[in-house]
Amino acid sequence: MMGANLEQAVEAKRVFGKAVCQRISENIAKLGFSLQSGIKLPDFDAVQFSLVVDPFTQSEDLIGYWYNNAKQRIGQLKFHGDGSFYAEYDVVQPHPSKKHYFVEAINAWGQQDNIKTEAKLLDIPQ
Repeated sequence: MMGANLEQAVEAKRVFGKAVCQRISENIAKLGFSLQSGIKLPDFDAVQFSLVVDPFTQSEDLIGYWYNNAKQRIGQLKFHGDGSFYAEYDVVQPHPSKKHYFVEAINAWGQQDNIKTEAKLLDIPQ
């Protein structure tokens, strides 16, 4: 039954996933966004996951998406069968201190013991 497998896969990635959410949240805070900015921080328990077989590696990947209240997708979290992961979480706000930039999203990638994050910035034409 797929449901039990999915629950086990999500449980197995819970600590890793929470660490990824924490790092994305820290990156958002480091950019200078205050709690008042109304940015909803990523919550592992809010991700809607499914298991997907990677067509190239044939490994089972755990792939999930965050949605906002309007059911629009605002982020993704992918755990690959080889232990690596990729995440993207929408911020979609002007940069709090660098007025020429717009923060589109925070990207995160790597392995459980090596989580890297980076803000995806867009230039705002003057």
